[in-house]
Formats: sequence, structure tokens, C-alpha cells
Amino acid sequence: MARPATVVHKNAMNPRSDRIIVIGAGFAGLSAAASLAADGHSVTVLEKHDQPGGRARVLHQQGFAFDMGPSWYWMPDVMERFFGRFDKKVSDYFSLVRLDPSYQVIFSDSEAVSLPADFVALQGLFEEIEPGSGSRLKEFLEEAGRKYEASMRKFVYKPCLSVSEFASFELLSSLFSLDLMQSFSTHARKFFRDPRILQIIEFPVLFLGASPARTPAMYSIMNYADMKLGTWYPMGGMHKLVEAMASLAGEMGADIRLSAPVSSIRVENRRATGVVTSGEALDADLVLAGADYHHVEQHLLEPEYRTYSEKYWDSRTMAPSCLLYYIGLDIKLGKLEHHNLFFDADYERHAASIYDTKSWPEKPLFYTCCPSATDPGVAPAGHENLFVLIPVAAGLDDTPEIRAQYFQMVLGRLERFCGESISEHIVYSKSYAGSDFTRDYNAFKGNAYGLANTLKQTAMLKPSLRSKKVKNLFYTGQLTVPGPGVPPSIISGQVAADYIKTRSRRQLV
Repeated sequence: MARPATVVHKNAMNPRSDRIIVIGAGFAGLSAAASLAADGHSVTVLEKHDQPGGRARVLHQQGFAFDMGPSWYWMPDVMERFFGRFDKKVSDYFSLVRLDPSYQVIFSDSEAVSLPADFVALQGLFEEIEPGSGSRLKEFLEEAGRKYEASMRKFVYKPCLSVSEFASFELLSSLFSLDLMQSFSTHARKFFRDPRILQIIEFPVLFLGASPARTPAMYSIMNYADMKLGTWYPMGGMHKLVEAMASLAGEMGADIRLSAPVSSIRVENRRATGVVTSGEALDADLVLAGADYHHVEQHLLEPEYRTYSEKYWDSRTMAPSCLLYYIGLDIKLGKLEHHNLFFDADYERHAASIYDTKSWPEKPLFYTCCPSATDPGVAPAGHENLFVLIPVAAGLDDTPEIRAQYFQMVLGRLERFCGESISEHIVYSKSYAGSDFTRDYNAFKGNAYGLANTLKQTAMLKPSLRSKKVKNLFYTGQLTVPGPGVPPSIISGQVAADYIKTRSRRQLV
């Protein structure tokens, strides 16, 4: 992805054109690179792998295209807002379809519900499960919608470097309305009682990094994103979003270099002056690290330039890691939707294994994505593409024996629900777990999502996007603001880029 021969920058008259190196071509790095290049800076993105995307890489095997990481496309407004910064639209790059049903929840081998995209139909489903819950769902989501609008307009796009950012009466009033002090679990039980509905309402929180009892009620915004904004899918797979962002960054003038791992950040007089990659020293006026924050600090910087100690990192509460399986079948499965949540096990016990005992779960919940149910292009004709995810605690040792054990467990439960043999139709399978996240992404404790979104790790209590020890060194991605997930990572890149732009202009005065 070389720099185009002719590029029209959004701010071609920018009198200051810094040389900026972005480490990592994940969602955050690509988001920042496009924004900074459009502002007239000379941007070079250095990516360790032979394709952009970070955790959102794609695996091509035997005619299958497996999204290796993110598979849920939520908060489409965030993506549209990002492309809109450059007078572009998502539809300029790929086709986006809304899934209906949004997903399926399996409570047992004989009980499953599919959540319709239409809200009136969704209310009807809730009403069938728990009389009166249809109207309460409307009330619950109206409140969640107000939180969503407040957080997106006033908080999520802030760099969170000072309390002064939140000093106005309007912001403080909005902050109070976000319901930070009440737990999500308590909040949900004000509206619903049936354990099946509560599992549907609470499932997005499982991936935020804490149990519902320890997650602020503010995160009902995830339910609004789910049930109001909808569950979508980019035809071709989630990697189409990566390709679009990489293409856009190139259009803006960024130079994306693949297979270029960074081995160190050069610091002179406490100022970042470049990086070393594959034995080559590259000069820069500014470095923006989109790679794993802990890895950058502990392995790319000398000790005297690290803001946070190992003790600090060890004290952080991590969002889950996961055990993944990519499975190709030579048959079609009639009972699977695009997204399938297997809640046919004890939710509380699984959550406790992640957040309390930090151990391998005895009988885990799991998620199965079957994108070939929507998109025949991700598998050969007559075949099925499966992505299976078991959320587990970060930092666990995974062995071939453990992976094989859970693989058989998952297959058995899939076969019982689908009512047909699956094992004998597997033509491709690959597992991926914490040690792979560490090897491929330098992920701290093999984390898959980043830091947990607990109250003590929110906003200014997250690792700072600006180094406190090295001038001109900044951070973006899932371990800094605003947090983990695809939309937050895209926002993180924009927040870092906007802060750098504002800072550069101040220096001209």
C-alpha cells in the first residue's frame, strides 16, 4: 500500500507537516493515520504482520475466509462518522447489511430464541417470555438511548487528560445522568426478572471486562447499540472494514508498510525521534503507538522512559481473553443463525471463572458465528464457515490438551443443538488462544479485548494517551481511552489524532 502518486490533503495549507510514525495498523492505528495524513502530516504506518488489521486479520484456508477476531458490527454511526470526516461513506467501500434476526440465543438443546431486528417484534418476544417486559424494554432502551447520546456527544471523544475537560455544568450534569455508581446488574433487575431475559440483556457486558455486578449501569448503552442501532455485517467479512480504512488512509497520503515490526523507539533528550524496525532507523518528529501499550512501554522503551511499572500493569483488571476455533465444514447447518450465543450453561459460574478464580471454566458459555449463513462468499459452495469463541480469563496457560478438550466439548454441544453430526464433516480447523495473542500481538497477559471497563479504569483512570516521560510520544488503542472494542478503537485513533493536531497548532502560536 504505497503512497498514491497524487494526493489531495484535507489541509494542504498546513504550515507544519510533522513526520509521524504510527506503530500498528489495527483499527486505532488506521483511524489515526488517516486523520493525521488528511491534516497534511507525513504519516508512515509500521505493521508487524503481512496484512493490516491487527486482531482483525483474515485467515484464508481451503477456500474459507475466517475473520480472526472481531465479528460483531455494532454502532454503525461510529463508522459513518469516521468516514464522514473525509467526505466519504461506508457504502463507498463495502456493502453493509442489517442482520435479521440479529442473533440467536440457545438456552438448551430444545430452547432457543431469535431476536428480531424489528423493535416491535422484539418487544413481542420479550412479552412472550415475561409478561409486561415488552413495555419495560421500551423504557429501558429509552433511558439507554439518552446515555448513549450523552456519552457519544460529550465524553467518548475526549482525550481524558485533565478534569478540566469535564468542568462545565452541562458536562457534570450529563456525567451524573450516565448512572456510573449503580451496577449494571442492579439496573437491569429494575426492569426484568426472567433469567433468560436477564442473560440477553447482560451478555454484552461479559466482554467489557467485569461481571454485571461490577460494571457501571452506564453500559446499558451497549443494549441500545444492540437492539436499537442494530447488528450489521459487511459483506465479505469484518476485514472489509479494515481494507476500507487502510484504503482511506492511503488516499489521504499515509504510507502503510507491512511486515515491519518495530524493535525500539528512539529517544533523545526525552523526546521521541523515531523508531528502529528490522535494523533500519526511521526518523520522526512524533511517534503514535497503536500496538499493545504494555509492550510498547516495557519492551520498546528504556526503563527511564516508562510511565507505568510492571506492578501497575499487574494491578490492572483485564477484559477477557478467549479461546477461538476456526472451523470449515463440508455441509450446511440448518439451525445456526449468523450469530449464536450458547447460554446452555451456568452464566454465573462461567463469569466467576473469568473474573474471580481466573481459571479454565468447567462448562463454559460460548459464541458461534456462522457468517456463511449470510455471505456465501466466505466458504466454498455447500460449505459452512464457523468461528467459535469461549471467553476466558486473561493470563491462563493454554496447552494443546486444553484446546482439544474444549474443542470436543463445543462440538458435542453444537451437534446436540443442530441435531446432526459435525465432527465427521470438518475439513479445516485451527485453534487460537492467549499464547497466540501474546505471540502475534504482544498482548499483555494474552488479552483479547484490553482493559476492563470498570469504574476505576474509566476516562482519566486509564493509561494516558500521552507519555508522561517522553515528549512527542502518544498512544492509541484498546488499552487507553476510550476502551476496548471495534468502535472505541476507531474513536481512540480519532481522539489521539485530534489531540496531536490541536497540540501542533498551539506550538505554532
